Amino acid sequence: MSHDGVGSRAVLRATAFLTAGALAVPLLAGCGSDEKASRPLAGQDIAQATRDKVAQGGTVKWAVDALPETLNAYQADADAGTTRVAQATLPSMFQLDANGRPAVNPAYLESAKVIETEPRQVVLYKLNQQAVWSDGREIGAADFVAQWRALSGKDSAYWTARNAGYDRIAKIERGASDLQVRVTFSRPYADWKSLFSPLYPKDVMGTPDAFNDGARRKLRTTAGPFKVEKVDTAAKDVVLTRNPRWWGQPAKLDQITLHTVSRENRAAALADGTVDIADIDAAEAGRIRAATGGAGAGSPLVGGGKTSAKKLRSWALAHGLESKKVAHAGQKKLRRAITRYLEEQEALRSFDVRKSLEPAYTQLALNGAGGLLADERVRRAVARALDRKELAKLVLTPLGLPAEPVGSHLALSGQPAYADNSGALGGQDTKEAQALLADAGWVPGGPVKAEKKADKAAGPESAKDDEDRSEGGKDGEYIVGEDDKNHDGSDDKNERGDGGGRHLAQDGKQYSGQGGAPGAYAPKGTAAPAGAVNGPLAKDGQALNLRFVLPTGAGSETLNTVAGRISAMLEKVGIRTTVVKVPDESYFKDHIAAGDFDLALYSWPASAFPATDARPIFAKPAPAADGSVNVEQNYTRVGTDQVDQLFDQAASTLDEDESRDLIRKADTRIWAAAGSIPLYQRPQLVGVRKTLVNAGAFGFQTPVYEDMGFLKKGAKAVPSPSKS
Repeated sequence: MSHDGVGSRAVLRATAFLTAGALAVPLLAGCGSDEKASRPLAGQDIAQATRDKVAQGGTVKWAVDALPETLNAYQADADAGTTRVAQATLPSMFQLDANGRPAVNPAYLESAKVIETEPRQVVLYKLNQQAVWSDGREIGAADFVAQWRALSGKDSAYWTARNAGYDRIAKIERGASDLQVRVTFSRPYADWKSLFSPLYPKDVMGTPDAFNDGARRKLRTTAGPFKVEKVDTAAKDVVLTRNPRWWGQPAKLDQITLHTVSRENRAAALADGTVDIADIDAAEAGRIRAATGGAGAGSPLVGGGKTSAKKLRSWALAHGLESKKVAHAGQKKLRRAITRYLEEQEALRSFDVRKSLEPAYTQLALNGAGGLLADERVRRAVARALDRKELAKLVLTPLGLPAEPVGSHLALSGQPAYADNSGALGGQDTKEAQALLADAGWVPGGPVKAEKKADKAAGPESAKDDEDRSEGGKDGEYIVGEDDKNHDGSDDKNERGDGGGRHLAQDGKQYSGQGGAPGAYAPKGTAAPAGAVNGPLAKDGQALNLRFVLPTGAGSETLNTVAGRISAMLEKVGIRTTVVKVPDESYFKDHIAAGDFDLALYSWPASAFPATDARPIFAKPAPAADGSVNVEQNYTRVGTDQVDQLFDQAASTLDEDESRDLIRKADTRIWAAAGSIPLYQRPQLVGVRKTLVNAGAFGFQTPVYEDMGFLKKGAKAVPSPSKS
C-alpha cells in the first residue's frame, strides 16, 4: 500500500461515537431510483483504434513500480503489477465498463444470473464452450470449487488476504453440463458478481502449498490472451507472451514486458526507450508537453560564448532538474546535465500524455481514536473550514481535468451508487466552523500552558516522536502559523497539480434550513468568534494544534501542496497544524496503519462492489481476542454500528435498487461522522509512445490487452479527448 492509493480490488480485500446516531431518517433517504444517472467526469484516453489499423507483432515495455512479489492476486502482498498480470492472463467472469459497472465477460461467460432466491440464492454460470486453460483443459466447476475452498476462510492453512463473499457460499456443483456451474449461497449476497474475477486454475488453488507458494514467481497455467513466459528477477521484468491456445481475437502484440522503473526515473526511461508506457506525475507530463514545443527553446547552451554556472544552475532548477545534483555542481557538470536533459526532451517528442481521472479519490483522514479529534465537533469544524472545490481546482485544473470535489466515500461519478451526500456535513463555512469549535470549548487567545513536548497525535506510536523536540521542531516539521513560509502552496512551483452529536439529540427539523444533517452545525445560539482568529485557540491550557503527517519522496509533491493549502484554511478558523514529513516507505505502516497522526492524506480506490469492499474501510473498530482493537482498514478509527448495519443490509439484498439506496444512506452517515473528507478524484497521467494505441489512461474500464499494439503506417487513431 502507498499513499498514492491502494492497489487492486484483491489487494484492497487484504487486510464509541454518537455522531451518526442522532441523524434523522428523512435526511438519509438518498436519491430516488428514478433519478438521472451520473456520468464519469472524464472518459478514457487510450488513442483508440480498430483492430484493422493495428500492426501485428511487436513488444510493449510497460513501467511498473516494482517486480510483483506474487502473481496470486488473493495474497496480502499482491500489488498493481499482480493485477496487471492477472488481467492479461487469467479469466474474469465480469469486467468493468466505462462507468465502472460490472459487465459479463463474453470471452469466458455466455451468461451468469440468479436463478433461485428461495430457499437459497443460486447463481448459474454458463461458460463459453471455447474457454480452456493453456494446458488444454476446459475451464469448469472444479476450478470454481478449488477457489471457493481456498478463499472461504475455513482452512487457515491458506494464507489469503480476505474471504469476503466466498464465506457465504454453501456449495458449488456442476450444472446440466460441463459448461454450467451452480453456486449456492448460505445467505444472500448482493455482490456475487465480484467473485471468481480473477479465476485461478485448480492446480494453484487446490492445496495450501500450491496457493501459498506455487504462484508467487510462476504461473504455469493461464487462460487469457497472454501467458506468463518468465519472471526475471535480475532484470526486474515480468515477460508476457501471446497465448497460442487463446480462443478469442488473437493478441496484436507478441509480448508485453512489465519493467520495474522508479517513479522519479519515468521520464528518463521513456526517453531512452527503456519503456513505451508509464504512469507519470504532473512534472513529467509537463516535460513531455514542453518537448512537443521544441526541446531546445530557451536553452542556455544555445548561442555563442560561455554561460556562467549561476545562470546554468538557475536554468536547471527552473526546468526541474534534481536540485541535489545541480545545487553545488560546477559549470562542466551543469553543462553535461543540461545536455542530457535536452537530449531527453528531444526523445520525448515521440510521446503523448494521455490523461483521465483514476478510479480512486484522495481524502483528508481525521484520526478520531483519541486526542483532540475524538471530539466530533472538532472534526466537523475541520471539515467546514475546507473549501473542497478550491482543493480540487488546485490539483486538477492545471492538468486540464474536470475539477469537481468528490461527493461520496463509496462511489465516484458514473457509478450506480454515486450521489453527492456531502450536504450531510455541510460545505465550507468559516463562521460555522468557529461556532463548532466554540461549542467544543476552544477559546481564542486563551491561556496555554508551557509544554516541554509537542502535543501528541492520536495513536499508539506518537510518543516516540515527542522526544527531544526543540522549540523550532525537528527536521521535516514546522508549525503552520509560526513558521509560515509559503506553506499554503499559493506561490509554490509545485502548484502544478497531481500526477451526530450528543448536544443535538433532537429530531433535526430545526436544522433543515441549513441543508445539513443534525450535528453538522453548532447548536442555535452558539456565536462564532468575531472576525479573524488572533492567536491559537486554547482549552484547559492546551493549544488547538493538529499533527499533519505527510510522506516525502517521488510523487508526494502534490499531497504536500494540498496539505499546505489545507493548513492555511484551518489557520483561518484558529486550528494550527504541525506538519511532519516522514519517509515514504514508512508512511503507511508506521503512521497511518499505526494511528500515529491527527491529519493525513491518502487515497482509496472506488469499487464496483462497495457493500463488500468499502465495509472494512469504514467499519466500527472492535475489540480483538488479544485485547487489542481491530480497525481492519478504518485507519481514522471513526465508525458506528449504524454504518456497519447498513453495509450488512446492502450486501444481503438481491434488489439492486435497494442495495444502492442502502449504500447511499451509509455514505450519508459516514459524511456526518466526519472521519474522512473526500477531496478530489485522482488524476491519471500516462506517458505513451505516440504510435501505441488502445493503451493509456483507462479510467474505470478494464484494459483490452489483445487489442493493444502499434499503428500501421499511415493509419490514424481516434483523436484523443485530451486534445479535443
